[in-house]
Amino acid sequence: MTTEIQVEPFAPAAESADPRIPRRDHVVVRDLIERWNREAPDKVFAVLDDGSTWSYAEFRRLVLQTALGLQQQGVKQGDHVVVWMPNSPANIRIFMALNYLGAVYVGINTSYRGSLLAHVLKTSDARLIIAHAELAPRLSEIDTADLQTVISVAGSIGIDGLTCVTYEDTLLPESGTIAAPERTIEPWDPHQIIYTSGTTGPSKAVMCSYLHIYSNAGPESWPCITGEDRFLINLPLFHIGGSGLTYNMLVRGGSITLVERFDTTSFWEVIRKTETTATFLLGVMAQFIEKLPPAPDDADNPLKVMFMVPLAGDIKAFSARFGVDVYTIFNMTEVSTPIFSEPNPEVRGTCGKARAGVEVRLVDDNDCEVALGEIGEMIVRTDRPWAMNSGYYNNAEATAKAWRNGWFHTGDAFRMDAEGNFYFVDRMKDAIRRRGENISSFEVESDVGAHPDVREVAAIAVPNEMSEDEVMVVVAPVEGHTIDPVDLIEFLKPRMAHFMVPRYIRIVDELPKTPTAKVQKAMLREQAVTNDTWDREAAGIRLKGDRLSKAS
Repeated sequence: MTTEIQVEPFAPAAESADPRIPRRDHVVVRDLIERWNREAPDKVFAVLDDGSTWSYAEFRRLVLQTALGLQQQGVKQGDHVVVWMPNSPANIRIFMALNYLGAVYVGINTSYRGSLLAHVLKTSDARLIIAHAELAPRLSEIDTADLQTVISVAGSIGIDGLTCVTYEDTLLPESGTIAAPERTIEPWDPHQIIYTSGTTGPSKAVMCSYLHIYSNAGPESWPCITGEDRFLINLPLFHIGGSGLTYNMLVRGGSITLVERFDTTSFWEVIRKTETTATFLLGVMAQFIEKLPPAPDDADNPLKVMFMVPLAGDIKAFSARFGVDVYTIFNMTEVSTPIFSEPNPEVRGTCGKARAGVEVRLVDDNDCEVALGEIGEMIVRTDRPWAMNSGYYNNAEATAKAWRNGWFHTGDAFRMDAEGNFYFVDRMKDAIRRRGENISSFEVESDVGAHPDVREVAAIAVPNEMSEDEVMVVVAPVEGHTIDPVDLIEFLKPRMAHFMVPRYIRIVDELPKTPTAKVQKAMLREQAVTNDTWDREAAGIRLKGDRLSKAS
């Protein structure tokens, strides 16, 4: 379809004189789209699920069409618009079109419903939601706060009290003029709002400026990714691993491969077919790939760089098997990759070292720095303005708590060695206390996950007969394998301290996970010790520490 979309010209404000602030055409989506349309119109920006591609020129045309449609629906600079749909070409268009107008993309989890959905809609202050037609009926079950209009994608819907229209009828106009923004869109302006997973309470709305997302995974933070790379987007666009990496490949003038979700069985087929050179594996994804049956052509693929968070298994062997350089990082939505590793790190369990431009401290409950090698909460700040979150929208209390004393508090426990390597210990809330010992669930999971029959694992604390915790692991087997609890205990005994060896083992087909592949530990804690849980002590296996001879 031929479209005739015009853009009203305007005179932008002067660029910032601060050398720490990049030019707008290196950071702001509107300026980036225009820049690459001038400099590389025929270069591929996106490879889609059906094998089709968008050049930068075609991408601009599609974004302008959708931006005009959004403008005709009343969207203007600074507006928050909720987008509730899986990864798709339409989602990319909407995301970038909102930013082209200077509006704010508010992607929300496709699993939301009920009170959680009502909570995020209320905190978003959005009047417009763009929703997949199969999700939209959930809106009729809740208080929709300030919502006025629903634009449905992939079908039409009707919801009492809301104006309901379709994507095809509203966001695909054939002609018109996009009005100039009320003011220049600046690097420190809001780019998107990303909701946290809600593991420590109701989901918080993280305010992300362009500079924040640019600093999170841009050329300075992730120097191993260039404009010649094609990044696989297999995390959802409501997650920073989806939207942030899509944006940062636009920053580089690179390209993306867009799929709806991560899939183990088709992973390498997609990589090869699309000539993808970089990918990000989060949580259990890497374990799934590592435990695929070996094939003679494992290393025959175009992949060059893989981010693996956390590191899993034998990285040297993994790198050799698949012919890829493996990196790891510590990151979260609110910060901007403060910790980055060397390729194929040999130090077991490391997240890497602090990158340039970021200050990192490990502190106690009073924000006093802990001794080298001791465990403390990681707090962070950067030397570039706006390079981390701008606070939690509509939640001043959480913002003040996280940003106290001028540092952002991550809520994650780490330790650091004399060489500056950082080691993730646990989420502060996930630590297990057993018989006077603090136990890292992360370290328990690393050792249990090393068993050849274990596909995925989660370690949680459950109450014991006294006042402290017992260690429980919930495990899922590799396809075609079974897990023998006694065999697993024998495997673990020489690998970990006796007090860390799990008392309870529950075997399930698959762990419950969020759409971003994070294990839902809260659900497992709620279920706790079930009727099908194996109890090591009930089986007569009790472990004690080594009895050492007295020192002279």
